[in-house]
Parts: sequence; C-alpha cells; structure tokens
Amino acid sequence: MSRGLLEAGRAGAGVSRRGFLKLGMSLGAAAGGGLLLGFSLPAAGDDARRSVIGGDAAEPAAPGVFAPNAFVQIDRAGKVTLVMPKVEMGQGVYTALPMLIAEELEVPLSSVTLDHAPPNEKLFLDPLLGGQLTGGSTSVRYAWEPMRRAGATARTLLVTAAAKQWNVDPATCRAANGEVQHPPSGRRASYGQLADAAAKLPVPKDVALKQPADFKLIGTPAKRLDSPEKVDGTAQFGLDVRLPGMLYAVIVNSPVFGGTVASVDDTAARKIPGVRQVVRVDNAVAVVGDHTWAAKRGASALVVKWNEGAGAKVSTKDLFADLAQAAANGKGAVARKEGDVGKAFANAKTRVDAVYEQPLLAHATMEPVNCTVHVRGDGCEIWVGTQVPTRARDTAQQLTGLPPDKIVVHNHLLGGGFGRRLETDMVGQAVKVGKQVNAPVKVIWTREEDVQHDMYRPCYYDKISAGLDANGKPVAWQHRIVGSSIMARFAPPAFKDGVDPDAVEVAAELPYDLPNQLVDYVRQEPRHVPTAFWRGVGPTRGTFVVESFIDELAAQTKTDPVQYRRALLDKTPRARNVLDVATKAAGWGAPLPKGQGRGVSVMHAFGSFFSIVIDVAVDGGEVQVKRAVCAVDCGMFVNPNTIEAQVQGGIIFGITGALYGEITIEDGRVVQTNFTDYRMMRINEVPPIEVHLVKSGEAPGGIGEPGTAATAAALSNAIFAATGTRLRKLPVGNQLKTA
Repeated sequence: MSRGLLEAGRAGAGVSRRGFLKLGMSLGAAAGGGLLLGFSLPAAGDDARRSVIGGDAAEPAAPGVFAPNAFVQIDRAGKVTLVMPKVEMGQGVYTALPMLIAEELEVPLSSVTLDHAPPNEKLFLDPLLGGQLTGGSTSVRYAWEPMRRAGATARTLLVTAAAKQWNVDPATCRAANGEVQHPPSGRRASYGQLADAAAKLPVPKDVALKQPADFKLIGTPAKRLDSPEKVDGTAQFGLDVRLPGMLYAVIVNSPVFGGTVASVDDTAARKIPGVRQVVRVDNAVAVVGDHTWAAKRGASALVVKWNEGAGAKVSTKDLFADLAQAAANGKGAVARKEGDVGKAFANAKTRVDAVYEQPLLAHATMEPVNCTVHVRGDGCEIWVGTQVPTRARDTAQQLTGLPPDKIVVHNHLLGGGFGRRLETDMVGQAVKVGKQVNAPVKVIWTREEDVQHDMYRPCYYDKISAGLDANGKPVAWQHRIVGSSIMARFAPPAFKDGVDPDAVEVAAELPYDLPNQLVDYVRQEPRHVPTAFWRGVGPTRGTFVVESFIDELAAQTKTDPVQYRRALLDKTPRARNVLDVATKAAGWGAPLPKGQGRGVSVMHAFGSFFSIVIDVAVDGGEVQVKRAVCAVDCGMFVNPNTIEAQVQGGIIFGITGALYGEITIEDGRVVQTNFTDYRMMRINEVPPIEVHLVKSGEAPGGIGEPGTAATAAALSNAIFAATGTRLRKLPVGNQLKTA
C-alpha cells in the first residue's frame, strides 16, 4: 500500500464528490506521478438495504454529499492499481471487481493489480451494509455502477489528455488495450505517457457507460487473478505472515463460556525448549515461543484452573427449552402483518401446524483463527485476514488507547470467512498478548480452540401455521421466529422495534402470494453462548423453515410440490422462472428407484432468485445425495465462472450443514473438537452439481450465499419423498435410523 493512498484515506473525510476526485488526483501526482482517481458510491436504496439487513443501517446520502469508496491509480509506467475495498475469501471479488474497471478503462484484465484498502469507512463505505466490510453477498452489487463509472471517467480523462496534446477532437480518438489511439493520423500514446496530463484535467460531471451489448469482459468467463499465487504458494493469508524477530503464541481458552483464569501452573511449560513466556489474558492463557511447535507443546503442558461461573450449568437441552418457552410465552415483535390472520384462520377449512428447530453451527474455516500484532508505545500494527478492517482497528484502539492514525491494519487473504471474520475477538486477544510481549507476535488458535470457542450460528425455534381453503390454498399464514439477535450486538441501529431483520429475512418477505400473514420475532439469547453471522445468514434458517412447510402443505393437499409453488408465484415471475428452469433440467416428475426421492426449494434473497432440486437415496437411515440441479437469476453476470463456483461451493456448504452440522454443549462445554466429530462433507460424497444461469438483464444480485440458503429445505423435502418421514429438526444426523 502506497503512503499516498494511506494519507488520502485519512484526508478524504467530509469533502464533496467533485472535490474528492480532484483531491485524489492531486495526491496521485504528489505521490510520484500519474493519475489517481477516486470514485463515489451512492447510498443504497431502501430495497437494496432491506435485501441485506432489513433496515436503514446506511441512510441515503444528503444532496451533494457522497461516500468515496475506492481508488484507481495509473502510474507513469501504465500500471493500473485498484485499491480494493473488499477482501478475497474465495468468492472471486479480486477478479470480478477488476473486470468492472478493466471493461470501461479498456485495459486487459491481467494488467490490473490490487492493493488492500486501509480502514476508512468514510472512503470505503459499502452503503448496502453500512460499513467497510465484506459480507452479505454485496460486493458486485455495491460496485456494479461505481466501479464501471470510475473506469469510464479515467478513460475519458486519458482520451481528453491525448486529444489536447495532438490538438484533435476527442471524438476522433479511441481507447484500446491500455492506450489512446488516433486512427486518422496513426498516433498513439500509452496510458502511462498520458497519466500526468490527465491528472491535471477537470473531472467530467458525467461519463457514458458502455451498453451491455458492447461489453467485452463483463459476462465472459475469466480466469481468476488470484489463482496463480494460490497455486504456487506465494499468496499471503494471515497464517503466512512472517516478520523479523516474530514470536508465536498458542492460546488456551477457558473451556466454559464466560470462564476466567483462576490459577496457572506453567512450570512444565517453561521447561520446553523454545518457550519464551506464559501470558495471561482475561479468559485465556497464551504460551509464547520461538516457533509454533514450542508454543503448542507449552500450551499442552499448562495446568490451568478456571473460574467457570454460571456458564458451566448450560447444556443444549437448556437452550432449546428456553426457546420453546419463549415461543409459547414471549411477546413477539411484528415483522410483517398483512390482512386479518385471525379471521382467515377461523374461516379456513384446514389448519396445519409445525415446529422447526435448527442447531448451533460452527464456521470451521479452513484457516483457523489467527492474528499477528506488534504493539509498541507509539503505535500498533496488525496483520490479519478480516472481513471488517475498521473494527480490527477500533478494537486495537480501545485496548491500546492509541489514536487511530497510529494503528495500521494489514489485511490479508482469508482462508474462509463465512461471517467468522466479521468478528474481531481474535484481534483483541492478540493485542492483549502483544502488549505483554516485546516483539511482533503471531497468535494462533488450534483447530480444537477454533471449534470450541467460535462465535456460533444461533440455534433457532420456529412455530409456523397455515390455514387452507377448500382448494388447499393458504389463506392464513402465521410464523413465529425465536432466537438470538446478532444485529442487536453487531449493528444496533438495525435492530428496530424489537425485530432483528436478519432473523426474519425471507420469512418476512416471501415470494408467495399469501393474503393474510403475521410474522413475528421473539428475541431469546442462548445462555452464555456467543453468536454471529454464518454463511447465508437469516435466509439459511428462514428458507429451511418456509420451504419445508410449503412442501408440507403440498403433501397435505396431495398436490405436486412444484405445481403447488407455481400457483403461489404469479406475482413473482423471476422466482417462478428459476423454479421452472431447475425442475425441467432435473427431470422433475420422472420416476425414481425405490428408496430415492427428489426435493425442491425456491427463494429470493441477496437480490437473486434461486431454485434447487436435490435427489437423494436413503438406505438404512444413511442419506446419499445423488444429484443437485439449480437455476439462478442473479441479474447481469460479471464472471460466469465465479457464479458457478460460488453456487457449487454454497450447495456443498449447505448440504454439509444440513446433514452433519451441529454444535452441542454439555456442562457449559462444546462437545465437538475437530473435523473428527464436527463432520465435513468429503470429496467422494459430493454429488454432481448442475448450475443453470438464467439471464434477466436486471441489476446484479448476490451469489455467495443463495446456494447455501436454499439447500437444506430441498434436501429435507427429498428425504420426505424417499421415506415419508418429515424432518423438522436439523441436522439430519441419525434421525432416520430411529424414525
């Protein structure tokens, strides 16, 4: 990261759009020549915000005010650098966002290089999320127009600069392949040759963006820019950080949530060669050594006594008892109310009721939690892979008392995020250790610590009822959602009137035509257990409940599940279209062998429409997923390769969670420890997955999470089709062996 860009990040607060663009360009020239172009992101509209957080965490910008969000820099050598406001965690943004720039700037995709953006919410705000963070399947949605506009603005300035030098009409010039050409005279100049001159020009108020028919890159399969480094091992994840004089710390956390250190016998640990220090923090002990192995051996040799506190009495059974009691007795906060539900139930011919339960889930990222820090009296540096660099900075500031400009966050590639790295507990713990170590120190959690001290996807309890008319159509719909509010902790302004918008997402915005609805939410926190976002967030939970229950209604009325859904989707043609594409491709209606079943689900979330059909075989209570066929309408495509990969990965993630995912607690302790008992789907178990992209021409939607969110319901519905057993509790686990 260049110093000029870092200083720009500190200087850019509160300026106007046009003033910021001028500031960015002048800073670019001062930092060594060339063109440095900032661009703004308009605040998201209400619909866009609701699709992510359901509230107004990011208010629309006032007239004439904007939130600068990223930079494009072209130096005198013609090098194009994008200061990336998002972080790469496997979802492909390090290719998709450069494609948007390269398309309008008329440069080869391979010529765009990336720098991580420094923490600065005023410059790098994602208005869809209300902060500088990566999550919610928003990256392409938030960058779609501004990134292209940045590229087009830079291109326009470069063409204008060339035309002035040649004393020709800019309309007779063209940009192509990183240079400006003047076909009538044959003259040409590279972007690097024109960068200084372009930086001195006034920024145009508006520029023309390409029409989709003129796209050369957008919509075409592109090789990922980050693949070569990941293949040859040079890619830098948090765990790869190496610094001169760096020490290594392995953490031993309290086995009980909320426990604290009572006493430590470190006699044996200090005798291990390479162990330097034993450090105590509030709820943990860290062994610091010359290398990881010494620190790990030292950690194993510690004898720690804990003040376990009230958390030692908690079990999974208690958590679900609390949820059931809250569902029965709690006062719900209304998330959606349409029509007269009470009257509709009274007039209904049939009533159907169900209760669904979903467990705590761990993130189990392939790269365990880690953070490297160097805390000094006059500054603090942090090396970490984080989805939210501003919170990493703020956490360090709170613990060190240093001003923000004395804290530097070096962001790195993430070996899996899934919401875990939206949290900064690992940063806080590393800073606490680093304050006691006179050297850079890398703090590492073992896999066991990672599984047993995660911040978990909440357990949830849903009571849902429908009243059906004589034709089996739902005329009354009531859904009570009970569980933790992540938003109340993570983004308090979004938690309004007692409703967590993430908890009720999908449930409160169904694609189906239901005339009388009451959806409410009861907040019930799991005793002492920390909770956080998990891939697919609210739609993962909500879609399992809604799409399983819709299937129950179809079975109750002896109607084909696809036709039952189609009849309720007249007002949502995009949802009906993906349902049609997926079911046709899957051969819906074709007979299956005995013991096999086919299930379906459809959803609208993250700005995309998604439907999936799953085939399963059930034998002796064991479930084998035979095939998955899906259709996705995510609006305009950027990189079809990325879309397909994200959908496939999301489906695998969803199947894994539905079949095996469960964190259980006994005596305040997490039972699971590693992949031996927190099961992952194995490569030989992954079914063939077909992804069908549905073109709609709409604005881009999110793609990182729909595959995860829609999968559990289709899987459960397929199991019902195969066995006649309806599963209302996840994971599937051993339920079919005792059903």
